[in-house]
Amino acid sequence: MSPELIEREVRRRKTFAIIAHPDAGKTTLTEKLLLYGGAIQLAGAVKAKKEGKSATSDWMAMEKERGISITSAALQFEYKNSILNLLDTPGHEDFSEDTYRTLMAADTAVMVLDAGKGVEPQTIKLFRVCRDRGIPIITFINKMDRPTKDLYALLDEIEKVLGIKAVPDVWPLGTGFDFKGVYDLRDQQLYLFDRTPGGKQKAVFRMAGPNDPSLDEQFDAEIVTAFREQIDLVENGIGKVDKNMFLLGKETPVYFGSAVNNFGIELFLNKFLELAPGPDHIPLRDGNYLDPINSPFSAFVFKVQANMNKAHRDRIAFLRICSGVFERGLNVNHNRLDKPVKLSSSFAFFGQDRNTVDTAYPGDIIGLVNPGTYKIGDVLSTGNTPPLRPLPSFAPELFATISCKDTLQLKSFKKGLDQLAEEGILHLFTSRTIGGGVPIIGAMGKLQFEVFQRRLKDEYGAETSIHILPYGISRWVKKEDRSKIPSNANLVEDLFGNMALLFDTEWDMNYFHKNNEGIELLDNPPLED
Repeated sequence: MSPELIEREVRRRKTFAIIAHPDAGKTTLTEKLLLYGGAIQLAGAVKAKKEGKSATSDWMAMEKERGISITSAALQFEYKNSILNLLDTPGHEDFSEDTYRTLMAADTAVMVLDAGKGVEPQTIKLFRVCRDRGIPIITFINKMDRPTKDLYALLDEIEKVLGIKAVPDVWPLGTGFDFKGVYDLRDQQLYLFDRTPGGKQKAVFRMAGPNDPSLDEQFDAEIVTAFREQIDLVENGIGKVDKNMFLLGKETPVYFGSAVNNFGIELFLNKFLELAPGPDHIPLRDGNYLDPINSPFSAFVFKVQANMNKAHRDRIAFLRICSGVFERGLNVNHNRLDKPVKLSSSFAFFGQDRNTVDTAYPGDIIGLVNPGTYKIGDVLSTGNTPPLRPLPSFAPELFATISCKDTLQLKSFKKGLDQLAEEGILHLFTSRTIGGGVPIIGAMGKLQFEVFQRRLKDEYGAETSIHILPYGISRWVKKEDRSKIPSNANLVEDLFGNMALLFDTEWDMNYFHKNNEGIELLDNPPLED
């Protein structure tokens, strides 16, 4: 395939993730982008109601029941001759490790803020991951139809808390109940919105200039006067969005709207297409970037998911294509196994729905049927393995033993334990001294334990019980330090053969370190050379 054709396809692609603190409206915004992108005809209310329609991106039973996202989803759709690969990430902080890995597969992040709450703790964590990865960030301030903070205070908060310049690309006409529309600061057009029942269909808008006399006839003088004064302050005091500064991660364009009512969504989507970069900035370990067009095929596994579709009951490895062209049946080198594999069973996804994909380009997310061949972090390539940056891994903070209640379910229990641990939703350990040989699970939050037990029951028919352990800190150790570890230490082994130590408190960890200075304690599993 010619470089010209590859370049044309690369330029069409926008691969992005949506990040937010829980309840900021991330999943609702995802649904509305799909609505305006023509991928769905009717947006479902993202609520924990049995009779309600669940979000397209939420397919797991617990997601539909609770109205939250607890696993990443891949959604591909076409809009205005662009191919959008949308990565919907878990909003709940207990699943932040899954979110962090998924962000490594994105080229742009959309940061959703609640207009009434501003920058919240989970947003700060996710922002830092984006900054470390060099991902440019677009901000969408949601829930403008509800009581909000002062808008200038919101912009100031973004700059002070996150350390990035916030530059509005649109400005709202009114806030809360008086939120009537948004003004495009670049095109100098005012978009007025009409509410639609339940926000299930596209909001109708009318355009008018900020000095249009009809505004004075339609809205309260106080709202119109304040709006015109604010526009003057923004244009003369802040300036306009600088795309180069945005791509460098030094400023974030800011948009306002209401996802639940569809206010500002279509304009935001159009502006996103203008600003978001293509898939041409995959960072390498040496600080350089991978050339997606002139390099051989390469891709990495950022997620493994079991039982997405009850009709198939298989495992899927999600692959982010970095360079070259994917063609079904392609023979590639598997870096971890150091052997050739054939990529034959490949799919494109829309939530849990799948379609066979024959060809894919840099930026695309595809799924491969995974019989146990692929693990998170694996790199597949037709040339030399590119030195991609490793996916992040975090030390769990909660630990428990897990056992099967019914010996007749033991086979299913072991199968589920291995397959779900491969997904990376929690860490699986074994130990000769802790728990009497019973498997140990480590997590960032209690909800991970609940989800793990529920999925073992729903997907593998295994009823389980867990016993919380007293440990609150874990640290990995290098292979060469294993012989130095005292016999009374709480030593465990993870799924990949790495050794880790468990401590009750930070004091215990520091005491151990003081008495064993020759043993290096690592926040992450040691990287293989």
